[in-house]
Amino acid sequence: MIVRMWKGLVPKEKKAAYIDYLHKTGLSDYEKTPGNKGVFLLCRDAGDDVEFTTMTYWDSVASIQRFAGEDYERARYYPEDADFLRAFAPTVDHYEVLSMSNTA
Repeated sequence: MIVRMWKGLVPKEKKAAYIDYLHKTGLSDYEKTPGNKGVFLLCRDAGDDVEFTTMTYWDSVASIQRFAGEDYERARYYPEDADFLRAFAPTVDHYEVLSMSNTA
């Protein structure tokens, strides 16, 4: 399994609108992509901004490419992202999952 992590900063006053927007765009697209095994949306205060992190779980690089395209290490953005994000990171991070436990 592979984890794909993306981070972005959004002004605090746009937090609620950005969450709604994410559910209509990226989060929905993640969930619809074959090979996606789960999505986490995280946020934390960062001064005047909110830092958002998405952690998505995938069964293979080929599955990630179905979502992100051939150059799967590049971040995928949507046209309206410019209304929310302070900056656009060009890439995302990928990690191989070596161990996983569920204690809940």
